[in-house]
Amino acid sequence: MTEEHMWIALGFAAQAMFSMRFIVQWIATEKAKRSVIPMAFWYLSVSGGILLLTYAIHRMDPVFIVGQAAGLFVYSRNIYIIKSKKMDELA
Repeated sequence: MTEEHMWIALGFAAQAMFSMRFIVQWIATEKAKRSVIPMAFWYLSVSGGILLLTYAIHRMDPVFIVGQAAGLFVYSRNIYIIKSKKMDELA
């Protein structure tokens, strides 16, 4: 397997991880019988986003880089807000 093939495999794996967040959200919504976004959704978003950003940087694609970097900010911010709210509720 060439180095380029390994990068392509990483790109596909990253996209698969990022896409899994929707399956997680769908299952959680079906179980709750209402629309919910579980924490796993946000963790998959960050994990997949980091891998996709790495792939975009390797490809030197400025559009993809900016899009993934902006998304990572949003996903991380949502995790921070959710965790902060839980800490406030415990206090």
